[in-house]
Order: sequence, then C-alpha cells, then structure tokens
Amino acid sequence: MVAFGKKLRETQIQEWQGYYINYKFLKKKVNRYAHQIEVGDVDRPSILRDFSRLLDCQIEKIVLFLLEQQGVLARRLFILGEQRDALLEQQEDGSKASELQEAYRGVGRDLLRLLFFIEMNAIGLRKILKKFDKRFGYKFMDYYVKTRADHPYSQLRQVFKHVGFGAVVGTISRNLSVLKDHQGSYVSIYDQPTLSHPDPIIDSINVAVHRLSNSTTFLHYVGKHALIMQEELPTPSEEGDDAEHRYHFMSLMLNLANTFLYMVNTYIIVPTADHYSLSLGAAATVCGVVIGSMAVAQVFSSVYFSAWSNRSYLKPLLFSSIVLLMGNTLYALAYDLNSLSILLIGRLFCGLGSARAINRRYISDCVPLKLRMQASAGFVTASALGMACGPALACLFQTDFRIYRITFNEDTLPGWFMALAWLVYLLWLWICFREPPPVPTEKTSSHGAKSGFLAIANDAVENGGTQPLLLNSKAKSDDGDEDEQEDNGDDELDKTQKPVTSIVSAYKLLTPSVKVQLLVYFMLKYAMEILLAESSVVTEYYFIWSTNTVAIFLACLGLTVLPVNIIVGSYISNIFEERQVLLASEIMVCVGILLSFQIMIPYSVPQYVGSALITFVSAEVLEGVNLSLLSRVMSSRLSRGTYNGGLLSTEAGTLARVIADGTITLSGYLGEHWLLNATLLPTLFICIASITATCFTYNSLY
Repeated sequence: MVAFGKKLRETQIQEWQGYYINYKFLKKKVNRYAHQIEVGDVDRPSILRDFSRLLDCQIEKIVLFLLEQQGVLARRLFILGEQRDALLEQQEDGSKASELQEAYRGVGRDLLRLLFFIEMNAIGLRKILKKFDKRFGYKFMDYYVKTRADHPYSQLRQVFKHVGFGAVVGTISRNLSVLKDHQGSYVSIYDQPTLSHPDPIIDSINVAVHRLSNSTTFLHYVGKHALIMQEELPTPSEEGDDAEHRYHFMSLMLNLANTFLYMVNTYIIVPTADHYSLSLGAAATVCGVVIGSMAVAQVFSSVYFSAWSNRSYLKPLLFSSIVLLMGNTLYALAYDLNSLSILLIGRLFCGLGSARAINRRYISDCVPLKLRMQASAGFVTASALGMACGPALACLFQTDFRIYRITFNEDTLPGWFMALAWLVYLLWLWICFREPPPVPTEKTSSHGAKSGFLAIANDAVENGGTQPLLLNSKAKSDDGDEDEQEDNGDDELDKTQKPVTSIVSAYKLLTPSVKVQLLVYFMLKYAMEILLAESSVVTEYYFIWSTNTVAIFLACLGLTVLPVNIIVGSYISNIFEERQVLLASEIMVCVGILLSFQIMIPYSVPQYVGSALITFVSAEVLEGVNLSLLSRVMSSRLSRGTYNGGLLSTEAGTLARVIADGTITLSGYLGEHWLLNATLLPTLFICIASITATCFTYNSLY
C-alpha cells in the first residue's frame, strides 16, 4: 500500500481531525524501534510493551470521541422524537412530516460520516499492526487483537464491531416509516418487518455497517468459497453502489442456473463413462480421457470467456449454451455413430462452453455489495447441488430403447437430457436475461479522490500481510524522506491499481503464500478428480457395483458439501484459526489417500467408502478455507479485469483435473488391478508436497 498517511490526511473530516489514529506518528515509532534493535539500545519485550501502550492510547482517543458523537446523535433523535409525538397528536398536514423525515435523514447522513470515521481508523490500525509484524517477524497483531477484543472492558470492540449503532439505525428506520405513512395512524415496523428499510438512507447505512463488519458466519464462509473478490470499504457518502443500477434479479438467477447446469453436465457422465468407452471398443480406463477432455477445453474457454465479459454478459452466455447444446448432442450421437472421436469432440465442446468465469464475474460486477455475499454463497450452493444431482440423475436413465435410428440408453441419455436442458435454458436466457449497462471507466464527481483512496486502502488490507507497506522496503525515519516517498507513491498509484493485462503479469503479482495456496487448491482438485473419475472402474473391478450403486455413492458424496460447509462456517472457523484448519484438513486428505491404497487382500467396501469419505470431506473443508485465505492475500489488482483471481483459481483447478484424468488413462495401461495404487501414488506425492510447502510458509499465511 502506498502513501496511506497522506491519503488519510486528505480524506479526514476536518472538524474531527484531531481524533483520527495518528498513523504517521505510529509509523515513525515502528521505524525507530527497528533502528533501536539494530544498534542494541532496547530489548524486544520493552518495545512490545511500549507499542501496546501507544495503541491503547490511540484507540481510547478514538472510542471516547465515538461515544461523544453517538451521544450527540442520540440527543438529536430525542428532540426529533418529541417533535414527532407533537405532530401525531396534532394531526397536521404532511408538510411538517416531510420536514421531520428530512431531519431524520440528516441524522442518517451524519451516522454515515461516523461510520466512515471508524472505517479509516480501523484501516490505519490494521495497517500499522501488519507493518509492525512485517518489520519484526512477530505475530503481535494476533496477540493484540485477541487480548483486547475478548476483554470485558474492550475498547477495541467499539472500533471493529461498531457497538451501539444498531439502536440509532433502528430509531431512524422506525421513525421514517412512521412519518412516511402519517395519515393519523401508522403501522409499526415490528408488525410488518418489510417496512424496516423503507428509505434509501437506511440501505446506505446498512451497506456501510455490513462492509465494516468482520464476522465469520456461515454465509460469509460459503461466500468466500466462491473466490469472488469482495471490496472491503464503502464510500464515505451516501452515494449508491455502482452495481445497484446494473442488478437484475432474474439475470442473477439465470447466472446461478448456468452454474448449476454446468456442474450437472460435468458429473452426470461419471457413473457411465467407463461403460460408454467399452461399448465403443476402448478400454474402461479411457473414461479418464472422456471425463478430462471437458476440463482440457475449459482451460482455454475460461480465458476467452473472462475477456468477453469485459464487453458483454448475455452474448457469451448465449454462446456457452449453444456450444453445450451441440456438445451434448454429439456426445449422445457417438453411440450410434460408433465413434470414440465424436464422443471426445462432444466433451471438448462441453468444455468450450464452460462459463464459470462469466458466472463469477457477473456476481462481482453486477450484484450490489449488500447482496454480493449472498450471491456468492448461492454460487457455491448451486455448484454443490449440481455436483450431487449429476450422478443422481444417472440413476434415472437405466433403460434401453430406440426411436428411428437413435438409441436411448444409460450411456446416451445423459447427453440427450443435458442437450434438452441447455435448449430450455437457452430460450429462458434469451427471453429473461437483461444485459447490464457498461461499467463507467472512471469515477466522476468530487468523490474521485476518496474513491481512489478506498481502492488503495482495500489493497492495503488484502496485501498488508504479504507485501511491503511502502514502495521502498527500507523505512526511513526522516520526515522529508517519508513525504517524498509518499509523493512518489502517488505517481505510481494509477499503475498499481490497473488490472493486469496478461497471465504472466498476473503470475508476477503472486506472493509466495498465494502460490502455496494455489498449490493446495491444485492438490485438492487433483485428489477429488482421481477419486470421482475412477470410481466407476475401481468399484466395478473390486466390488462389481452396478451403475446405480456408483451413481448413488457419488451423489451421497456430493450431498456432503453443504452440511460440511455449515459445520465449518458456523462452528469450526469460529473456534480455530483458518491456518490451523487448513493444515489439519491437508493432513486428513493425506490420511484418506493412505487409507485408500490396496494393501490387504481382499479390498473391502468399508475401506474404500470410508477412505473416500475422509478424502472428499477433508478436501471440501480444505477448499473452503483455502479460497477464503486466497481472497484475503491476493492482490486487489486481481479482483477485476480478464486475468483476475477467480480465473487463476479456475485454471489451477482445471489443470489439476486434466492431469488427474490423464493419470487415470495412463495408469490403465498397467492393468485394472494396478489402477488404484498407480493413481494414488502421485496423489500422495502432491499432497505431501503441499503440506511441506504450507509448513514452510506457515508464518506468511496470515
């Protein structure tokens, strides 16, 4: 982050200037501590005590001013309440009611200013703590926040949890409802909760409060699972979110429906891919190529769909639906044409129609901030349901009949069903989807400087733990040098905030901890693909399972996704740190892989099902925690543009699936009796490598 101190001074509310965190003073103290340690003038425990005392004093100053301002707002609301009571008793006309409404809105606008005040101080506090940790290699932030936030007399809680604002918001909301419907009587918001937010100022306040919150609820956990980059900070005024006028509920539902159908399309063939390969004269293990060919094409489709979304959303979604319709039709016709090539071409077409990059980008660009976390959670839920429904639908296709020269059986019906589904979706999309207006290229208005500052502040929050806070990593204690450094940082602002223009540039922005997170993501996707893609071959060889049994088994695995996310998001993530859950789930994936090896003869169903459940559930936990960490440590420059963080994670996961499916097919040349162990060996190696990398970079993950 560049020139935070200067930007903080520029955006301060002038009459409150003396009550902000003294970021420049604290930064100088950190630099002075570093110099004192170098020359040996002071020991580290003394530095920790002194710096803790300085932070406590700064927070006390902020909180006491905050309480004073809350008292001012409460007094104004009390006076307005007396005027409201007089109005209701006198049954006057609506002119006085309108004046009172505007007075309540004025209180709401001042509340927004106070929220922005808290926000700036929270950013400054996080930044200086991260700077301290970066310079001295401590985990001082964890210690300081935990000891202060959990204490019964915590003042820090006032800064991070905005204590007391709910009552102010409730008073404003209730009275605006009363005055809006003033006709001699009124309906309470407590009787009709839908009246709780009747005014735009209330929506603006709720957006500000929502963004300032730092909770770990299930919704936030699942939303982060989607790796849809969230901007952390609101604007200091009541101006609306840029995505507000672009939001269309039915278009969002269509976007989520695309996500669901694509995941169904991916996994609906898994129970029957080996049988289909055999019917076309190929080995059963060719199912790896059949399943993986979709992922091969997705590696390329993700890039051009991400680039296409810079100009349109409707056109690429239409193109995606048409290509998927063609791909599934070719997949189904391959049986009667007796052509493995047509089968593979059909699956390649399905991969070329993968619009997951569009699905993520639409939520990021076109959903208002107050709904973005819910939409992100909807994206994850749609993906999980699609993953479970795909194999389950395969159970319904156990039939065999012909119409004219076209065969409908367990191998071809998944293709015909998905072709019909994409046709219906295409018509629905054409009729109901609304193309959002283009995003403005620049902010125009007096808020331009503040908007720029917010982008910088967001970058600070995301990268503070992994990148130097100043362009020059060597801090300077001289005032003139610091000011010059900040001015030079401003010249670099435009360049550092622009989206990257190539995959190489995006890779250069990845810090070591981000690379480790992507390796972990690659590993878990590889392990899951090996487990799912070879399940039909392995279970038929060892247990003589039917297609129905395999489909039910895979569907049950898929149905564990949401319960696991509920448990982790609502309970485990509130008890343990994410890095602890990350490492523990990696180890459990490794345990599941080890238990899957065929060492004892005969290979039993309990061993296979138990080890598969451990591997799959642990990988699901790992995916959620891993993507949550990624969303925090990835550069803000990767939150937009073609080569964004979502694209990088999609490419990493897709590449893992491609290699995993290729491994299955290559291992098939050793014979089916070697298939299980031959595919588990590289899985185990990659898992151990990711655990090792995580341990080596353990301190950089937070």
